[in-house]
Amino acid sequence: MSKVDMELKKAFAELQEKQIDTAQKLRIADLQIETLKRNKQHASFTEREISSLEEGTKTYESVGRMFVMTPMTQVKENLQKKQAQAEEKIKVLVNNKTYLENSLKDATNSLRELVQQKKES
Repeated sequence: MSKVDMELKKAFAELQEKQIDTAQKLRIADLQIETLKRNKQHASFTEREISSLEEGTKTYESVGRMFVMTPMTQVKENLQKKQAQAEEKIKVLVNNKTYLENSLKDATNSLRELVQQKKES
């Protein structure tokens, strides 16, 4: 009987460790998604404001601590690229989050099955 108890105790400890690790990874993914959404929204607002400017207006982009005069079309393209990259990263993070949640559910279900098997034995 003590061998069964040790097995269950070990399985519970592993599940708890996995749950804590997964919860931490989920929180990090949520924070990254929120940051990417803010960056995407900022680029969208900037692009909209630049679109309302006249065609001959001088535009500048920051490069480190310096600003470089850049054609308006190039600035718009760069902002669109930023938005597309943020969207792709968000998709990857959401898929990763789904995988982590499913992995945690699978581990919990396998532990339940183990407990059920031990009860039947």
